[in-house]
Amino acid sequence: MTPLAIREQAACNPWLPTPATVRGIYPETPGVQTYELQLDDPQVAARFHFQPGQFNMLYLPGIGEAAISISSAPSQAGTLAHTVRVAGNVTQALSRLRVGQRVGVRGPYGTGWPMDACRGRDVVLAAGGIGLAPLRPVIYHILHNRSDFGRVILLYGSRTPGDLLYTNEYPAWREEGIEVETTVDIGDDQWQGNIGVVPVLFYRLRLNAARTTLLTCGPEIMIRFVIFEALARRVRKDAIFLSMERNMQCAVGLCGHCQLGSYFVCKDGPVFSYRAVEPYLLVEDL
Repeated sequence: MTPLAIREQAACNPWLPTPATVRGIYPETPGVQTYELQLDDPQVAARFHFQPGQFNMLYLPGIGEAAISISSAPSQAGTLAHTVRVAGNVTQALSRLRVGQRVGVRGPYGTGWPMDACRGRDVVLAAGGIGLAPLRPVIYHILHNRSDFGRVILLYGSRTPGDLLYTNEYPAWREEGIEVETTVDIGDDQWQGNIGVVPVLFYRLRLNAARTTLLTCGPEIMIRFVIFEALARRVRKDAIFLSMERNMQCAVGLCGHCQLGSYFVCKDGPVFSYRAVEPYLLVEDL
């Protein structure tokens, strides 16, 4: 098969990964690294576009593949960033990669955050742990189009101060008018910030509920209580969106591993409106 035929097959075959080279590896927190990937084929790279909130399947031959959110800026051409936490065989193998090695990439897949619906409104981003990674492209998009959005607030928490992601970027975000509020479950001798879970950050927050959109990602128990706090402040249900995590193995809604009620998280999500999944969020361990 000629290189042109391979490219054409990749363009229409959702199962066929395209090769990418690791251009950079950036340690974030213990067990978490961000990988900068460059798609090897310039034509594939030129037509690759994604929405904030979408994900790729990263493939390692002989090991398998894993669904990983894209954590780079949508406007950034040429390279893709994926922030990966070691949690299984594939991510363990990814953690052993070195700059210059290659991986397979399938994607982008899934639904993105509703950036058009956020335009002209205040935006609250509520994230826990690795859940900031799928929201990072939202922040980049807002920074790139700052005048299109009103007040922007990031509420972010982790287990310890050492588990907070992207801390070196907070000053630049604040300079552009993004309010960054962080909290941790367990502080240390140097920590002078908030102690507690992400939902408690709402206690001191004054919102214009009629013009506020909430985007949230993190552990599902955190998501539930973040939504409860938003609803208590009269944020409309149709202005609340969440990103869900399930065992996504095919990314195209065929294998059924990520089924949630009538939805497939890989295809119909991972970003959902709260109205769509409200019945399922009230069921423990679903």
